[in-house]
Amino acid sequence: MSNSIQTINPFTEKQLKEYTLMSHQEAKNAVSNADDCFDEWKLVPIAERAKLANKLAEVIEENRDELIELMVTEMGKVQSQGEGEVTLCANICKYTADIAEQELANETRDYEGGKAVITYQPIGVILGIQPWNFPLYQVIRYSITNLVAGNTTVMKHASNVFGMAEKIQSLFDQAGFPKYAYQSLLIDGKTASKLISHEGIKGVTFTGSDKIGKKVAKEAAKRSKKTVLELGSNDAYIVLDDADLSLAVETCVKGRVVNNGQTCVSAKRFIVTEKNYNKFKEEFTKAMSSLKTGAPKADDTDIGPMARKDLREKLHQQVTESIEAGATVICGCKIPDGKGYFYPASILENVTPGMPAYDDELFGPVAALIKAKDNDDAMRIANDSRYGLGGGIFSKDEDKATELAIKHFDTGMVNINGFALSQPNLPFGGVKSSGYGREHGGFGIKEFVNIKSVMVAKTAE
Repeated sequence: MSNSIQTINPFTEKQLKEYTLMSHQEAKNAVSNADDCFDEWKLVPIAERAKLANKLAEVIEENRDELIELMVTEMGKVQSQGEGEVTLCANICKYTADIAEQELANETRDYEGGKAVITYQPIGVILGIQPWNFPLYQVIRYSITNLVAGNTTVMKHASNVFGMAEKIQSLFDQAGFPKYAYQSLLIDGKTASKLISHEGIKGVTFTGSDKIGKKVAKEAAKRSKKTVLELGSNDAYIVLDDADLSLAVETCVKGRVVNNGQTCVSAKRFIVTEKNYNKFKEEFTKAMSSLKTGAPKADDTDIGPMARKDLREKLHQQVTESIEAGATVICGCKIPDGKGYFYPASILENVTPGMPAYDDELFGPVAALIKAKDNDDAMRIANDSRYGLGGGIFSKDEDKATELAIKHFDTGMVNINGFALSQPNLPFGGVKSSGYGREHGGFGIKEFVNIKSVMVAKTAE
């Protein structure tokens, strides 16, 4: 087996760079170094860790152009969306710095016989296994919260964005974090799996497919190590009888093709009540068909190339299997000729259970259009999924939509009359096969800490 990896520009299909993979022993040594660093890092005051988080925000902004260039060339992200990702990451660092002392502050409670201190103590080295689709954000969101909490981190990035992995390492170095507090490890999945058993690893956070994520969780559970899993989804966006159709169409198009359709929490299934179905279908088709695919750096590009050739092939296979099972093509659904791993904005209709477009996650710009009898049927179909990351509801009655979202939508997040990605101050995560655990909003900073009770008994005076 080769110990080198080549990164490929998905727009030009040309090789960018070749990287040498770390050996298993080198990776183990990195964990040991992180473990040694933890002994000192955990004693650094929270305020000082927070200052470094703010410094990292500055460094990210200073390196904005190079970070965007890596996103565009390594995974085909549309340039304007790369700009948004950089800004989000800087804001996550600032938010984490702002809330750290409050979230991690000791609490005191009385108990029968004395007074107790509840304290949040870091646990050690946290292994991150992160994907390529948001190559900066996925790493920053997990690493900065854990570092500010007092843990140290080792990161396995996807092999097609190793340039970003190296760049992120330099960001932490520039910001002044201690050596070995954060480490980007250029390793493959097999080596990352072996690291789970390393005694220095105290927790694992994983973002990716539910199939692989469940294997990661199993390996960690064997050793009583905590995991946080974000395992993708097949998010349903429901258009109810009283929806504003023009708003729904505009938002659903945006939600389906953001990041070239390669987003775990993007809109994927569009469930429309019978009352609105034909009109929504007409306008949605018109809008999707008018989107432009092209060079990621071009100002008028709506959809860039998919990140890798194999990912496009898998998507098209899912589309083909759905068509063979009875789905019909409204637009797109064909691999175009020419250079670049492009896939057009596509819509499948008559999508039913048993089809990949209904059951699985289509990680590309393909929408599954599903007709529901009424509002109740729409919610039933939305919940008829093994996934539960996000979803959406369109209704002019905000109170009714909010109640549906709270009491009936079986997901971790719900958008009402809009589409929003991650927010630094709101929890992010899912249920069912979309995983467990939360990031952001002050919740992620406590995922990998020891919530310790220290009970001080009253003594006779």
